[in-house]
Amino acid sequence: MIKKLFLFGIIIIFGTASLYPCTNILVTKGASVDGSVMISYNADAGGFMEPLYFSPARDWGPNDSIEIYDWDTHKYLGKIKQVPHTYQVVGLINEYQVSIGETTFGGREELRDTTGIIDYGSLMQLALQRAKTAREAIKVMTSLVAEYGYYSEGESFSIADPNEVWIMEMIGKGPGRKGAVWVALRIPDGYISAHANHSRIREFPLNDPENCMYAPDVISFAIEKGYYKPSDGPFSFSDVYDPPTPGSLLYCEGRVWSIFRRAAPSQNFPEDYWRAVKGAKPYPLWIKPDKKLSVRDVINLMRDHFDGTPYDLKKGLAAGPFGCPVRWKPLVWKIEGDTNEYAWERPISTQQTAFAFVSQLRAWLPRQIGGIHWYGVDDNYTNVYIPIYCSIKEPPECFRVGSISNFTLESAFWIFNLVANWAYTKYSYMYEDIRKVQKELEDKFFDFQPAIEKVALELYKTKPELAVDFLTDYSISQSNLVMRKWRQLWEYLVMKYNDGYVNDVTKDHGRKPKGVGYGNEFFKMFIKERPGYYDVKWREKPETFYNKEGKATEGSK
Repeated sequence: MIKKLFLFGIIIIFGTASLYPCTNILVTKGASVDGSVMISYNADAGGFMEPLYFSPARDWGPNDSIEIYDWDTHKYLGKIKQVPHTYQVVGLINEYQVSIGETTFGGREELRDTTGIIDYGSLMQLALQRAKTAREAIKVMTSLVAEYGYYSEGESFSIADPNEVWIMEMIGKGPGRKGAVWVALRIPDGYISAHANHSRIREFPLNDPENCMYAPDVISFAIEKGYYKPSDGPFSFSDVYDPPTPGSLLYCEGRVWSIFRRAAPSQNFPEDYWRAVKGAKPYPLWIKPDKKLSVRDVINLMRDHFDGTPYDLKKGLAAGPFGCPVRWKPLVWKIEGDTNEYAWERPISTQQTAFAFVSQLRAWLPRQIGGIHWYGVDDNYTNVYIPIYCSIKEPPECFRVGSISNFTLESAFWIFNLVANWAYTKYSYMYEDIRKVQKELEDKFFDFQPAIEKVALELYKTKPELAVDFLTDYSISQSNLVMRKWRQLWEYLVMKYNDGYVNDVTKDHGRKPKGVGYGNEFFKMFIKERPGYYDVKWREKPETFYNKEGKATEGSK
């Protein structure tokens, strides 16, 4: 019997995310303050919103199979055999604290195999359903594409469990050639890594199976295709399968640079590589942070607009008078009559994030308690990361309702979008109000975490199911709390920032709105654009204007 697992939930989000840049951070046990392994993921899929995926553990029959649909297009790709048992998955973490994220690097277009059955989204989901460790997940993923073919473009995967974290990069072999070429490297303990839509693995060891796995033909296939000759020097996966371009550096490596510069400021990583300076040295695959990182530190790294650098998106003409860090699409643009190609900086935090998470994985706790998906929806800068434990029996309803074509105030996605999109109109003012509530909620979650888990451990000793029930209730109640607080915040912002004024909403009948204007920088630009036009004074003669044809006119004639 065919069991059609149309994996609604994260399918549409993750599939469409390949059309938009995403960002991952990988943190090893020795690089975290408490020995947690962590990975983070932004699903930056503009125009998409889907329920938080939830799949309980279950048994399957010997004749069961799965129909695979491309996560980008829902195109039917084929069917594969089911395994006897699949593990519980919520979002992109399973009951054994295995978690996976991704960013699409694309790579050589001719290596896309449109006859393959396994796309990158199904690959992650199937691995989480079938693997108890990161190493096992790598074996599941590579075995599936070898048997059924790989449908998608080049991908970088973050694959983690409570003990280690790996980066794996994979690209197909072209139409009609089953399988993929790939390399997986274990991040050394005490180090962190990051990837952001450009292949990051360069040279890798060929005789270190404990720390490096790779397809047997990863080099020979490149030689066969003419991408590489041994005389070229050491083999680099990135240079061969995803050669850098100015665009891939400007849109992608800039995010890696910003993570590294903040995590290890003492190392003074230069901008040259991501600013596409010829001959500049690429950033290392992993670095040792200046200090060990907490979950909150990783969240803060994901909240980034190149702040405090010459590329700060809250500065300059494009930020508008109120320092808005959003750069409206398209990312890349041209001007009529100009042969140059232009592009905005692409930050880690962006308005089109569908959802994001930081997975916290802890080996010293029972797996039901140790795995947390710190989960948020919409723009990282204006969202809240909520603790959702990997063992919960059901997901919070606020992450399950509504759609991109079905607005409801019961949906977390829509409530957070209401706040963020209102904030973009007067960002420098409203963000301070948002940050206050955001910090209040996240402080509460982190402050309460030890006590919550102490109770869960006591319940676990009595009966593990009691701990699971407790953590389910906690995950749901805190999600509902955030919903209430964020809806109240939205109502407050609409009242306080109305008609261009900043109103004192503490006064029931006071009419003392504050007009905040444009600021000196923009006033100067207005004056420079039209000298004399804004002057409040007697004029000696009629003003001269110019029409579309460039002909001078006087006044209103």
